[in-house]
Amino acid sequence: MRQGVVPPPSAPLVLRGRELGRDGHAVRPVVMAVLNRTTDSFYAPARLPDDAAALAAAERAYADGAEILDVGGVRAGTGAPVDEAEEIRRVVPFVAAVRAAVPDLLVSVDTWRAGVARAAIDAGADLVNDTWAGHDPRLVEVAGAAGVGVVCSHTGGALPRTDPYRVEYPAAAEPQVSRVPDGSGAGEGGLLADVVETLRRSAERAVACGVPRASVLVDPTHDFGKNTWHSLELLRRTGTLAGLGFPLLMALSRKDFVGETLDLPPQERLEGTLAATAVAAWLGARVFRAHDVRATRRVLDLVAAVRDEAPPAAALRGLG
Repeated sequence: MRQGVVPPPSAPLVLRGRELGRDGHAVRPVVMAVLNRTTDSFYAPARLPDDAAALAAAERAYADGAEILDVGGVRAGTGAPVDEAEEIRRVVPFVAAVRAAVPDLLVSVDTWRAGVARAAIDAGADLVNDTWAGHDPRLVEVAGAAGVGVVCSHTGGALPRTDPYRVEYPAAAEPQVSRVPDGSGAGEGGLLADVVETLRRSAERAVACGVPRASVLVDPTHDFGKNTWHSLELLRRTGTLAGLGFPLLMALSRKDFVGETLDLPPQERLEGTLAATAVAAWLGARVFRAHDVRATRRVLDLVAAVRDEAPPAAALRGLG
């Protein structure tokens, strides 16, 4: 790889002693497939409360190139209350079913509750995706005690299942030019500094709690505690986030910042998502949480070839 031409990648991801994305000398970004055991997630095709349909979707995701399945039992945004017992009922038996049916597919549980994380780990989960940035401080302790991976996120202090409203990040010490037209105080430096410091602090705590360093992912968490200008800024700053020393996760799939940028509803955001995915992959992100596994896998494979980290699947032109 030509130094100075190709942005450096984030750290490799290792779960249960297995480095994801590596096949011999080839290294490709990792796809984390989204599967929601809910009836109200913002993207309807990801709603899979039926056991048989959900298991078929898990098998299809693996066949399409996902290495991780991220199972959620509660809609991220506002909606009907879901208590811990109901979240466990939706998620934990399904984690066990996936582990039995697709043993090579690693399983992540998307939860902010330590009790749910503990039950899911007991059922075979390999990773805890703490989307709400340590709201329950015991969660990372549970992951560390079990030696599984954890995702450290950034929400700007937002509480679980709340939507952002006029979020502000104080300007950095050195003056920065804000791209937010309403003057809301979202200076680039302030946002980036807050995200970097939060992720670094959370990741180091996870390591101190016993999570293997290579199993700690950092996620700037687009849309959560952020407006569209914030999320676009974090996408263009992917290289800085990749330099934190931990595997970098990007959860971009069909999110509102993509929709608002293009003025499109969730069902029409695939092209925008894939464009954002290509940008982040080129800039060094390691793992991508995706609704559209096959399309995402193909984009990432192409970017890996351009980065000279993996060969083309069939390079025959001009050689016959």
